[in-house]
Amino acid sequence: MTTELRRITEGNYGVARLTPAPEHGGTFLGQPKFPKAVKNELKLVVQRKNMRNATTTIRNKRALRVTETPNWEDIRQAAYEVKNRVGRHLDYYLEQAEKSLTANGVHVHWARDAEEANRIVGEIAKAKGVQEVVKIKSITTQETDLNEHLEEQGIAAWETDLAELIVQLGHDRPSHIVVPGIHRNRAEVREIFLREMKNYGRPCPEDITSNPPELANAARLHLREKFLRAKVAVSGANFILADTGSLVIVESEGNGRMCLTLPDTLISLVGIEKVLPSYDDLEIFLKLLPRSATGERMNPYNSVWSGVTPNDGPQEQHVVFMDNGRTNVLADPVGREVLRCIRCASCINVCPVYERAGGHAYGSVYPGPIGITLTPQLRGIDDPVDRGMPYACTLCAACVEVCPVKIPFTDIIVHLRNRVADAERKEFSTDVEVAAEKALMKAAAWVLGDYKHWETTMYATRAAGRVVGKHKIGPLPVPVANRWLDYRNVDHIPSQTFRDWWKANRGEEK
Repeated sequence: MTTELRRITEGNYGVARLTPAPEHGGTFLGQPKFPKAVKNELKLVVQRKNMRNATTTIRNKRALRVTETPNWEDIRQAAYEVKNRVGRHLDYYLEQAEKSLTANGVHVHWARDAEEANRIVGEIAKAKGVQEVVKIKSITTQETDLNEHLEEQGIAAWETDLAELIVQLGHDRPSHIVVPGIHRNRAEVREIFLREMKNYGRPCPEDITSNPPELANAARLHLREKFLRAKVAVSGANFILADTGSLVIVESEGNGRMCLTLPDTLISLVGIEKVLPSYDDLEIFLKLLPRSATGERMNPYNSVWSGVTPNDGPQEQHVVFMDNGRTNVLADPVGREVLRCIRCASCINVCPVYERAGGHAYGSVYPGPIGITLTPQLRGIDDPVDRGMPYACTLCAACVEVCPVKIPFTDIIVHLRNRVADAERKEFSTDVEVAAEKALMKAAAWVLGDYKHWETTMYATRAAGRVVGKHKIGPLPVPVANRWLDYRNVDHIPSQTFRDWWKANRGEEK
């Protein structure tokens, strides 16, 4: 037994130390809603700078790759049609995938929710008598808080993706679905490695600099011990091919390839929407995904494996198909389109709200446009965090333009806002408030229904501006209006309307 593993089993330090520290908010569950959380995130000047630099670089690389692909729109359309076909016949393709996987020697499990998925993975790991597992980067296992569950069972879950390693050693939370440590710069990574690596294995060289090759080499040496020692690996999957029973993982570093070849047992936790009809369909997505995610023509490592091969790779393989709210999403004619997502994060990289707020403000492992459209549907809108998400958007539709599978994010966001408004109206509104809202909407319809009515209203605005003067709008006698002002900086009421200004400076209206 190595010194590191002995320290784990003897309890000199608990594996629970790998979970996010309290100052980072623990897991995403129980976080404050976006309007409150974002106020703290906006104060992090270094993080905002890191986010701006990183997202700008990725956006530019993606744009370059798209311009050099003349049939880009045809590829997008093909992916759109394939994923829609999967959604229409999901039951058929899942049954076909189960039969193909079983024929390949893979044990197939079904999980209704995150709790059941975690239990299945934990029971398999415990049955192998291990105290640790190595993990391939997986957004699905983050969705279920699998690492935390395994740690409660006394099993250390080591992240092997470089960005995930940075987040884990920093007792932090991921802020991006492709680049989890995007909010960290080189200097911060160096500090984390120096402070934490020695606590969990091979230490970082004391004289290490912030040079990326040195940092990458330190991570490589630190992880190599874990790869060679591990008996069980945990992965997700970018795609599962129904006809061949093959799993597909794309990555940039090769750490995933180590997890797929060295351990004796491989457990893959996969969302039910990740299935593709056939091996031929994979060509489409291997063109879309790297260009959209990281601005590369192809991923450096594309791993496709079809079950157990004697004396080659893991000799026991498990696939856990997880629902966790996905069938509820599929039942919504508007919301179901988000299930086409291939987790490329191109929508996140162009989102002006995400670039300034960072990923932690969303209260979900899925930030940005994909987060605010997917998470409230997966988890429901009972929690204030999920109710606040659809409003973390300017409806600029930049995400719609870049999505490789043509998800209409803004349509889904407006749809979810309607659901939130209806729910809150039923739960919190009194008869008086409902009547007041109807009266306000009726008045707004009168004002906006005729330009003459609008012009009449402007006279009242001008009079109010002359009375109030240069004073900003303060507390109002209507509590609902005060809540609106809590999140907005409203300037003083102008004493001159735009129409008056135009008449004075540009001549009479035509």
